[in-house]
Amino acid sequence: MLQKTLSKNKTELSFEDFKAEVLNDYKIAKISRECSLLGRREVLTGKAKFGIFGDGKEVPQLAMAKAFKKGDFRSGYYRDQTFMMSLGELTAQQFFAGLYAHTNIDLEPMSAGRQMGGHFATHSLHEDGSWKNLTEQYNSSSDISPTAGQMPRLLGLAQASKIYRNEKSVQHKSNFSKQGNEVAWGTIGNASTSEGLFFETINAAGVLQVPMVMNVWDDEYGISVHAKHQTTKESISEILKGFQRDQNNKGYEIFVVNGWDYVQLMDTYSKAAKIAREEHVPVLIHVKELTQPQGHSTSGSHERYKGKERLQWEKEHDCIAQMRKWILEFELETESGETLRFVDSEEELLILEKDAKKIVTTAKRNAWNAYTNEIKEEIAIAARLLEKIATKSKNGAFISKLKSDLEKNVEPIRKDILIATRKTLRYLREEEFAEKKELQEFIKSSLKNAAYKYSSYLMSETNLGALHINENKPTYSENKNMVDARIVMRDNFDAILKKHPEVVIFGEDAGFIGDVNQGLEGLQEKYGDIRISDTGIREATIIGQGIGLAMRGLRPIAEVQYLDYLLYALQIMSDDLATLHYRSFGKQKAPLIIRTRGHRLEGIWHAGSPMGGIINNVRGMHVLVPRNMTKAAGFYNTLLEGDEPALVIECLNGYRLKEELPTNLGEFKTPIGLVETVKEGTDITIVSYGSTLRIVEETAKELLQVGIDVEIIDAQSLLPFDLNHDIAKSLAKTNKLLIVDEDVPGGASAYILQEVLEKQNGYEFLDSKPATLTSKAHRPAYGTDGDYFSKPSAEDIFEKVYGIMHEFNPNKFKSLY
Repeated sequence: MLQKTLSKNKTELSFEDFKAEVLNDYKIAKISRECSLLGRREVLTGKAKFGIFGDGKEVPQLAMAKAFKKGDFRSGYYRDQTFMMSLGELTAQQFFAGLYAHTNIDLEPMSAGRQMGGHFATHSLHEDGSWKNLTEQYNSSSDISPTAGQMPRLLGLAQASKIYRNEKSVQHKSNFSKQGNEVAWGTIGNASTSEGLFFETINAAGVLQVPMVMNVWDDEYGISVHAKHQTTKESISEILKGFQRDQNNKGYEIFVVNGWDYVQLMDTYSKAAKIAREEHVPVLIHVKELTQPQGHSTSGSHERYKGKERLQWEKEHDCIAQMRKWILEFELETESGETLRFVDSEEELLILEKDAKKIVTTAKRNAWNAYTNEIKEEIAIAARLLEKIATKSKNGAFISKLKSDLEKNVEPIRKDILIATRKTLRYLREEEFAEKKELQEFIKSSLKNAAYKYSSYLMSETNLGALHINENKPTYSENKNMVDARIVMRDNFDAILKKHPEVVIFGEDAGFIGDVNQGLEGLQEKYGDIRISDTGIREATIIGQGIGLAMRGLRPIAEVQYLDYLLYALQIMSDDLATLHYRSFGKQKAPLIIRTRGHRLEGIWHAGSPMGGIINNVRGMHVLVPRNMTKAAGFYNTLLEGDEPALVIECLNGYRLKEELPTNLGEFKTPIGLVETVKEGTDITIVSYGSTLRIVEETAKELLQVGIDVEIIDAQSLLPFDLNHDIAKSLAKTNKLLIVDEDVPGGASAYILQEVLEKQNGYEFLDSKPATLTSKAHRPAYGTDGDYFSKPSAEDIFEKVYGIMHEFNPNKFKSLY
């Protein structure tokens, strides 16, 4: 074949440089493919648990890597191994370390074994939790498995470039951006474009006009289901044609390219990157005619659902096979008549391919040895200890059997060590000698080490953690300045925006009108529509914007209008935001603050308080439930001094209530994880939070009239909860407990009860059965009566407390009914 034209960027290279680049790309592709093939074998032999690989997508990922620059971010999915290898951010040995779930972050830098292979990440943080210079490295945000779950975060990663380019107040933050020239690159499988998160993100990126390049790897299948069941017209680029920009309308630039065409891929990616980087226009690249040589994953074979014709087509159009053919056939005639070739014979490629296979085989062996040697060392220590114990114990035969089985295990894991040693301890329950104590210490040490390997970094473990931020109480003027509580919130946000130039606030109605409750009134006019902005009605991508912005050094406050609407975004909060620090082994963070409001309105979809569902889905975030706006404002001030994500739920019916305006706006701080005793008492402790706490306070006055002195404790923070165990201290005085909550039965009240009774051992102080008072099991009905008969009322609280006191002292507190 005579090839007389090269893509523009290649003509800038000498032919020898171009040849070296092409052959190096081919070798990377072959190494990646061999990793996929050998990786599947490792799963099928039982050395690894599961595998999902990037075979069939190698060549377009080489092209994407060429256009990817330092400072750029990737938000992708689990088939991007070739891309990471091409950047030099993933070696074959690291690939296998991920497959084996090696817990050493130096050897498995993607997640220290916390995620299955194919989930890629780079390190954004130093050991002390401070940011690295992200402009001097390639960046990959830590992947998640839920399909299209990477999309919302991608939007924020791209928007950050737009903010850094256009907002003067943050242009000094050179560790995060160079004039907003960074592109956010997304990858997704064609079938996953059916997810709502994909369409929501595509629409939002088109509205915002951010530098995002969205890559769709299209191999015609999603798991075993053909594209005709996935996508209208069987083509995502066809149905998104309406997003194509024109002379009169902003939108997307859309490219369609075959995934086996190396030259056209390089040209397409060069053009796409230039448009996104320079013009800040989003780009969609639909990469078609890709294959999946081993099927979807190691769970099954694609021969079960692909016909012979399709399988033959895939064999012929495999992108590596096509690249190999192109390399062998390539000829370029120079002006002097010389014919230039990449290789003079197929033998050169065979040698290269053989070397690639050797590299992968060696990498697999080294990764396995590194993984198992650590465990074998631990087994040796345990075995020596069990041998000594067996000689002294009357159950020595059983213990020797446990030791023998442990040593015979060809492919041991840490679980096997703990099974053997903990079972041995059972045999020693009636015996005492020095080696038993040694065994006890070994088990404790092993569990402690396991806690670090498998359970650390849920939250920040540096001094930047919010729990290290000390309380700073509000101060007030001599003359009480009583204002609507929304003024406290508004003026504190004003102080925050002055103090923290990296803060951006956005959400539905947050910008022009200053939010529906006027907590941001006038601030857009004062600080501009970049720092205070409106969004569309799209909760999931509002949170995604916040995650991406926070990962790039900004301090976003993302507003979801009402607590009930948070359910639209709960999946992203749970799967992405709450797990980020944990799943990256503390190497990435997104200190996003989510602002919403809820409690005690009226109606099914405006008055719910699904706290139990929220707190049990977002472990890895703080969940804060202030009773008034001053407390809420103090939480924002605290969180902005730390580096952790949080949800702050303001009281929807509290904005027009009067509060005293502090004089130290932006400086006072509400402590996280501490309760507050709002009223001291002697007869019973009531724990509540949010709007319901005010009802408790009013009811306490009525209870005092009948001789019942209530101690009221405001939880303030549900995650974390009462770190000083002050509720147990209260129970030591009152000996009775009632938890009042407007969540459904078994919701947050059950969580609080477990915290108090189990963690704080509060049961030791109780003279009466602990009680909860919650809403009805359904969502609240509409109207004031709907609230009264759906959620705890003052009368419900009065009668519940009175009933507890009647049971305790029936002579003094006669039955009401």
